[in-house]
Amino acid sequence: MFFRKSALVVVALCVLAAGWALAPSSASAQAQQAGVVVDAQGVLEVKTFLDPGGALTRQRAAAARATLDAKVANYSKLRKISLNRLEEAVRDKQGSLTDEMRYLAGLLRVRYVFYYPETKDIVIAGPAEGWMTDLSGRVVGITTGRPVVQLQDLVVALRAFPPSGRRTPLIGCSIDPTEEGLANMQRFLRSVGVHATPADTGHIVEGLRSSLGYHTVSVQGVSPKTRFAQILVEADYRMKLIGIGLEQPPVRLVSYVERATPADVRRNAMERWYFVPDYQCVRVSEDRLAMELVGDGVKLIGEGELVTAEGQRVGGKSNKASQAFVQAFTKSYPELAERSPVYAELRNLIDMAVAAAYIQQEGLYDKAGWRMELFGDEQSFPVEIHNAPRQVATACNAVWKGNQLMTPVGGGVNIQPTEALKDSNLLSDDKGTLSKARQEITPNLAKGQWWWD
Repeated sequence: MFFRKSALVVVALCVLAAGWALAPSSASAQAQQAGVVVDAQGVLEVKTFLDPGGALTRQRAAAARATLDAKVANYSKLRKISLNRLEEAVRDKQGSLTDEMRYLAGLLRVRYVFYYPETKDIVIAGPAEGWMTDLSGRVVGITTGRPVVQLQDLVVALRAFPPSGRRTPLIGCSIDPTEEGLANMQRFLRSVGVHATPADTGHIVEGLRSSLGYHTVSVQGVSPKTRFAQILVEADYRMKLIGIGLEQPPVRLVSYVERATPADVRRNAMERWYFVPDYQCVRVSEDRLAMELVGDGVKLIGEGELVTAEGQRVGGKSNKASQAFVQAFTKSYPELAERSPVYAELRNLIDMAVAAAYIQQEGLYDKAGWRMELFGDEQSFPVEIHNAPRQVATACNAVWKGNQLMTPVGGGVNIQPTEALKDSNLLSDDKGTLSKARQEITPNLAKGQWWWD
């Protein structure tokens, strides 16, 4: 949407999907932590917690080390978890979880899926360490600060690809303005007229924010009442806030608003950015008994590159500034995930969804005789226990640049796990290293044991 002026003109970016006005400096970002709050009405808000010098974090780490069993607290390059044995252990406790179960023995990423015909174990494996709860409420590794994979999120992924064979083609989220809000925005822009000056910037931003009002959050493929869904929405929000210059990332990353020129915007005012998996992320062994997730797994793309549920590309062109921003964000993603836990959590969700799709596609449920009767039943093992995100308020930024007012909007998260398992995307285990890694691990477990190093 454009509003022309004869002199200086505001470039106002309204994320019709944002609600957090975080703008820490790079230095202060390391001294504070952020966590999501969704109230009973479904309105999202972020809370920040200051920790100057990191004293409180160190205290929490020391307390966690003193509490955790040394065996689970130690860092492990490859911790293995038998999923069917874990469910059996939870059933033996009548569904009462220990923290060890709740946080999957400190697993930080799902790197592998192994199947063992001899013992009928379906195993996931990856790095792990002891955990603590940070000031924002996230459960993270004591030394790495990386978020721990949680059983409740893994269960959501497994339910998306259950033993019954039902597949979930799309997991994601989107945030959309209401028709009333868009109509109100257009009326407001007309009322601004051609006489706006830099002194009117605050009025314009507030007018756009109030006229657009709240926006609707939708979640696809998983229950919106899960933590899984909250992470999707949080990652989407905060990426857009970085894009429009309202949140300073913990790494050097030039925002879209810094890059954009009026010429860019004239070609396409309605920019949309999506998180998608890097679908060439799966390596499989020749016997299909081992799968490895490689790379960093997440890309940010513009609308012109979006993969549809049928694997097709949708039309549309992104401007050069938008293309540069999404490419830079993708390139910086590994470093962002190291420093901003929400992006590591999004990556973990994608890993889990692809792993679950692989387990189903390869028939591992049937081979193991695992019906997932406990984890697959919401009544017996509830994970839909969180307030569903339903609304967010508009966030706007404005700078004076060029000769028009622009309001790019939109985007979300779009995960199609089975896309990663197509033959055209699979990576081969030419040297047999993946097969060898599986063979070197033997699930020789005692009764009741479900994880080992």
